[in-house]
Amino acid sequence: MDIISLLIGILIIVIVGAICFWLIDRFAPDGRLANLLKLLVALVCLGAIVQRLLVLTY
Repeated sequence: MDIISLLIGILIIVIVGAICFWLIDRFAPDGRLANLLKLLVALVCLGAIVQRLLVLTY
């Protein structure tokens, strides 16, 4: 049951990240700003996924 919960949590993180990417593409006025915001979203999503994986190991 824990692994299913983990996979659902990771899937939710990925979906929220994809929605953020779409919003950034749609509404960011500057290309450099959009790239910076995408990098920030990717790092936050990656950190959230790693946090979920680390909780599983301890």
